[in-house]
This record gives sequence, structure tokens and C-alpha cells, in this order.
Amino acid sequence: MAIIVTLDVVLAKRKMKSKDLAKKIGITTANLSILKSGKAKAIRFTTLEAICKALNCQPSDILEYREH
Repeated sequence: MAIIVTLDVVLAKRKMKSKDLAKKIGITTANLSILKSGKAKAIRFTTLEAICKALNCQPSDILEYREH
């Protein structure tokens, strides 16, 4: 996939654990793990907005496009 999820990098910079973020934005840790691993096929804008709000970041901080 050409979209790379760098959520783990932003979490590390913010010194936040995945389970804390999941709780804060109201999704399961399993769903957050799927997103972090890049295995998710889609993300809802409401979820993306909640992540950005919780981490005080922009979508481009956690999603990156790379050509194959």
C-alpha cells in the first residue's frame, strides 16, 4: 500500500501509549492496532479528527504517501 501510517512515531513523540489513545478517542485497542500496523483499508474522518485532536497533530503527521 502506498499510504504509510506513522502513528507510532507520533505516539512516541507525545509519550503516549496506544491503549491511552484508544481510550481517549473511544475506539478499541484492537482497531487502533490495525490502523497503526497499516493493515486498515480505510479510516473514518471522525476517527482521524479525534486522533489529530488527541495528539495535537495534523493528518499529514500520521499519514504519508509513498510510491512503490
